[in-house]
Amino acid sequence: MPSELEQLFPRDALDRIAEAVRRAEKNTRGEIVPYVVPRSDRYPESIWRAAAIGITISLLILGTLPLVTSLWLPFGAAMTAVIAIGAGILLGLIVTLAPALQPLIAGRMAVRHRVAQRAAEAFIAEEVFATRDRSGILIFLSLLERRVIVLGDSGINAVIAPEEWNGIVDKIVAGIRSRRGADGLIEAIGECGRLLKERGFEIAPDDLNELPDTLRFGGETGGSDALS
Repeated sequence: MPSELEQLFPRDALDRIAEAVRRAEKNTRGEIVPYVVPRSDRYPESIWRAAAIGITISLLILGTLPLVTSLWLPFGAAMTAVIAIGAGILLGLIVTLAPALQPLIAGRMAVRHRVAQRAAEAFIAEEVFATRDRSGILIFLSLLERRVIVLGDSGINAVIAPEEWNGIVDKIVAGIRSRRGADGLIEAIGECGRLLKERGFEIAPDDLNELPDTLRFGGETGGSDALS
């Protein structure tokens, strides 16, 4: 069965994405780097949090039942502890086997921090900062967390405010939600090119293609490859 990455960005769409980058860069000095990861982190703390939640809920239930009902529980404190620990282990195992639950258990702040951190790592790994005019743009997608971040280098940030990327982010998110990830990304890349040209980032006569045009794929532990 194809992974979510393969479903959203099938092989036959990769050339279209690279062509969209070339078109967007044709009239501007911007260098656009699309980058996608299946997830930004493994959220190890989510396993322990899930276990703690399982233990707490089971203790609350076992402790409350005799107080609110006439039910008699035929076991003592030791068995109660065993049941609670078992519930914690079970819930921790469920979260381990269900990656989609891990960001939910880890919490919104942790997810936001890890995705931003992973995007910054990709920005450095792909040398988005290394263009002549500091004109690199990273379009970072983290699929498990359903988050998109657009990071511009200093030359880009001088003419475009961070909140102005929101419309581009929305296009990508809408594409992913409708299972048209490649189309959403292509549309967003084109919008980046139009925005740069609008803000006076026209192409120079001696402009060079300084960064690869291909979609980049990375893991939550760093490193990347061009998908082609």
